This record gives sequence, C-alpha cells and structure tokens, in this order.
Amino acid sequence: MSQPGNKEAGQIPAGEAIDLAGLIEYASGSIVSRQLAKNDAGTMTLFAFDAGQGLSKHSTPFDAVVQILDGEAELIIGGRSVFAEAGQLVIMPADVPHAVKAPQRFKMFLTMLRAK
Repeated sequence: MSQPGNKEAGQIPAGEAIDLAGLIEYASGSIVSRQLAKNDAGTMTLFAFDAGQGLSKHSTPFDAVVQILDGEAELIIGGRSVFAEAGQLVIMPADVPHAVKAPQRFKMFLTMLRAK
C-alpha cells in the first residue's frame, strides 16, 4: 500500500515509531545514503559517514534540515564551521554554500524542504 504523497512508496511504514539510526549502517571508508521519502514538498534521506569522509562545498535552492543521529559532524555553512552531535539539529539555508566533514563517523537525517 502506498503512503499519501510519497512517490517512493513503501520505504518506511506509516503510523509507526522508527529508529532512524538503525535503518542505515556504516561502511568502511564510505558514505552510505538511503532515501526514505520523496514527494513534491521535498526529500528525507539518511546518511552514514565513515571517519574522514565528507561532501565538498555545494549549494542547493532549498533549505536543508540536518539532524545528527550518532557521532559528531562538522558542517561548514557560508564559510563558518558548526559542530553538531547526536540529538542536535542544524538548518542550512537555501543558496548558501555548505560542506560536510566527518571528524569521526556519524549518521545524519537530511530533510530537504522545497519551496512552492
């Protein structure tokens, strides 16, 4: 059964409590991603970064909300470093260059919010 508004139906069950960090595993020397939902309003994606991995500077036309689930991340937003650890949330504004670094391994939940 598909979920309302989810074009990638069946990826996460509706109406249930989910352990997000348990839905993705670390891989040595890699970044692992798993898209959980995608619709016209945006996307929800899990990431697991091994220590020393990262994403180079880029920007997106949408606001991005990052929730750290495990470990600690360094987010460089508009040239300024922000360190976030498990349980913390960071908003990366649309059109502002940002990068991601993993001083240690970490997991994050990324929600992209598309403007209408």
